[in-house]
Amino acid sequence: MITSTAAGRALTLWVRRVAVLTQKDLKQLLRDIPLLVFVVYVFTLDIYVAGVGMTGELLNARLTVHDDDRSKASRELVSHFMPPYFLYEGHVARPAQGLELLDKGKTMMTLDIPKRFDETLRSGNETARLQLQVDASNVALGYLAPSYVERILGNFSQDYVQQTRMSPISSSDPPPAIASIDNRMRVAFNPTLNGHWFNAVGQWLTMMTVVAVLIPAAAFVREKERGTIEQLLVSPVSPFQVMLSKVIATTILVVIGSAASLYAIMQPLIHVPFRGSALLFFALNALYVFNISGLGLLMATFVRNQAQVGMLTILISAPMTMLSGTWTAPESMPPWLAELVNWSPLHHFIECSYGIIFRGAGLDVLWPSVLALIGLGGAMFALCVWRFRRQFG
Repeated sequence: MITSTAAGRALTLWVRRVAVLTQKDLKQLLRDIPLLVFVVYVFTLDIYVAGVGMTGELLNARLTVHDDDRSKASRELVSHFMPPYFLYEGHVARPAQGLELLDKGKTMMTLDIPKRFDETLRSGNETARLQLQVDASNVALGYLAPSYVERILGNFSQDYVQQTRMSPISSSDPPPAIASIDNRMRVAFNPTLNGHWFNAVGQWLTMMTVVAVLIPAAAFVREKERGTIEQLLVSPVSPFQVMLSKVIATTILVVIGSAASLYAIMQPLIHVPFRGSALLFFALNALYVFNISGLGLLMATFVRNQAQVGMLTILISAPMTMLSGTWTAPESMPPWLAELVNWSPLHHFIECSYGIIFRGAGLDVLWPSVLALIGLGGAMFALCVWRFRRQFG
């Protein structure tokens, strides 16, 4: 009984020391005004700008037309290129003028409509041809523009055929039946294909990673610069308690910032849905921040000043983001690079976040990613404590 009581008192004292250290770290974070302003920015304005300002669609693509036919059909075709996808820049008298505008970057596309365009459509005996030249300096837009134009031409062709269809030649036999395919598309989880949802959540998770790496590393290096870390080591606290308190303080701050982003920015302003369990999401959010904070503290044991912290944060966060599947699917990567994705904690947290937010998934579906987060986080925190003891032992 005495042994049990002594163990309980020791555990209580251990927890109280961690709580006091966590309170100290939180106060230091709140007193660091530039860092606090950065955290507020990335969880509010940065998320909003990424959500409403970034899009994967073609918008306001500048179009110049050379119409050598000047017929009703050519004018009707040009009228199909409407905002917000296309921005009509006007006609040019010669094709060379359109090429000159394309070379100077003053237009993105030039559409050349040849003579006899309307006559060719009416005859039905030959194919009407058009020439579209696209500035593909921006590969993404250069890929999207022809696909949009192709859909416009397909719709125009169908409408034109319906308007000019002639009555069939009289015959004793009825015209043969034409087989048709009833193509019905159903899009799950994002029926309107709203890219703003994906952009906002992707930026949210990316900046969460940056903050979770930066805050504990900056706090730890600041204490090394001021010499207070040596004072902590001569006090009755262990290196594990020093590391754990910084991780807990960072987790509290990031989870609060994440909640503010979700309920004050993404849902009311960008209308991002949330179909799963909020409790499960924020629990996994805390687990992820715990993992990445350990990585930030590990990084801090190798640097000496705040400038090096900033550079190493970029050096770590950039490849982690690229190897996470946030903006590029792992299936489109080379096989050897796709294997490295599994070692990125952000990749597994993205699987959990998208599953909970968009699909309403639970632990019965997400447990492989959760186990990966626990394993990677435990390994990084253990490595951090080992490195800390070796540096200050």
